[in-house]
Amino acid sequence: MTEVLDAAAAWDRLRRIRTADEAGAAGLRADGDGGLRWGPPATPEAVELADRYLPLCLAGPRVAFAQLGQSLDGFIATRTGDADYVTGPEDRCHLHRLRALSDAVLIGAGTAASDDPQLTVRACAGDNPVRVVLDPRGRVPQGSGVFTDGAAPTLWVVGPEVTTTTPGAGVEVLALPDAAAFAPARLLAVLARRGLGRVLIEGGGVTVSRFLRERALHRLYVTVAPVLLGDGIPGLRFPGTPVMREALRPPLRRALLGEDTLFELELRADGVPSEEAAEEGVAETGAAPAGP
Repeated sequence: MTEVLDAAAAWDRLRRIRTADEAGAAGLRADGDGGLRWGPPATPEAVELADRYLPLCLAGPRVAFAQLGQSLDGFIATRTGDADYVTGPEDRCHLHRLRALSDAVLIGAGTAASDDPQLTVRACAGDNPVRVVLDPRGRVPQGSGVFTDGAAPTLWVVGPEVTTTTPGAGVEVLALPDAAAFAPARLLAVLARRGLGRVLIEGGGVTVSRFLRERALHRLYVTVAPVLLGDGIPGLRFPGTPVMREALRPPLRRALLGEDTLFELELRADGVPSEEAAEEGVAETGAAPAGP
């Protein structure tokens, strides 16, 4: 009897794919329409996983992608900051899969200070990415879990005036020379030089919006939950166009995640520089290296 590839086995193969040759070795074959499908018999869930994540797997060694979960009216949390949980468990599994497909997961100081997220892979099989915390003014408490739990390598990116104590095990402090060095394209170049080319920008809304506004994203995943908050912390916000026909309308795909709807937008990332354009003159101090 022929063994059927199930979702767990399919995901185990997918999360290791980075090239077309690796896709072929994993059992994916050309489908005749320019795509790839499983060569061996596969369950519908296994087929769905390949359809959803293979484009990201094959996006290359330099790819910046972001994820947000929000209400129907565009909020990622209530006005008190409560975000547990806007979207359902299927979306949280999706988020953890995105982490597993990245070299680094990046958050801003506001998200780190208010949510103290773990940023690890727990809802699916996979390796933890390097945790990158952007903290230009040193606002994130040094007792935060990302600095103390030792669950994954952590890169604490601070401004030149920030004074930190000796970080915990597995934490490295990266002091950037000025505010301009925190520009998304320059940050991505610095991370790529450190071997962190596949970067998930996870939050919050201000950080994701900044990367989008400055054309530093290749892909954007937005999951919309069937809930209305009326007021709260907004998700995407950037200077818009006064003319509707000039609004950003990127190619997209839709998928259902339980009761939620996932929108995957393919963006033109003109702002992502080549690796050779990595920022120079970065002062570095800290403990263990933050490689993948």
